[in-house]
Amino acid sequence: MSFTIIIPARMASTRLPNKPLADLGGKPMIVRVAERAALSSATRIVVATDHADIFSACKDHAVDVRMTRSDHPSGTDRIAEVADNLNLPNDAVIVNVQGDEPLIDPQLINDCAALISEHVPMATAAHAIDNLADVFNPNVVKVVLDKSHHALLFSRAPIPWHRDAFAVKDHAALPPGYEPLRHVGLYAYRRDFLGQYSALPPSPLEEIEALEQLRVLWNGFRIAVHRTLHVPQAGVDTLEDLERVRRTFAL
Repeated sequence: MSFTIIIPARMASTRLPNKPLADLGGKPMIVRVAERAALSSATRIVVATDHADIFSACKDHAVDVRMTRSDHPSGTDRIAEVADNLNLPNDAVIVNVQGDEPLIDPQLINDCAALISEHVPMATAAHAIDNLADVFNPNVVKVVLDKSHHALLFSRAPIPWHRDAFAVKDHAALPPGYEPLRHVGLYAYRRDFLGQYSALPPSPLEEIEALEQLRVLWNGFRIAVHRTLHVPQAGVDTLEDLERVRRTFAL
């Protein structure tokens, strides 16, 4: 199928200043992300930024880049502006690849894009959690699915809650048969839905959990979830993450 990747990139990281321009084997991170995205089946890859230095870095490496307004409340709104500027048709599929994912799996991008249809305007991904610590870690977002692999709920809390096993205080491992899913922050959208999204009223659940995707469910839209069997490479949030990724590019 045909789809476009738009990579939102800002200089807003407080834990890792100038993160999009961090050097990875001689190229800025944002360029590495675009190169990785190009290994997917996307017909076009565009960086969306509000910062002149990111714009210049992309231009220097022949990466398609567009300047956006600086007042967007989310990366999704930034992507919607670029989609408008590109004059993409309403049924076009757009994939949001985060600007700090230089090791993202190109096939995972393809799999998410393939889930978009007339009745499913948004898609994402998840994988099985294999340890109890992640289940109870609020920084690990969980998702539960219906029988058609559409999201029922995203939460930072342990969902589904295993009533019997978690009633025991000293549980050290996942209960047998219990397979919670970790949400992966990769999103695909149908073009016309992006226009609707920015106008959706915020959800009380979204504000409590600080999870933007809950706005979509709260307003009655479906989110399809691709369940990948492979744990994706982690993105870059900290200096330790950056050093790990630099070692990969040094090989």
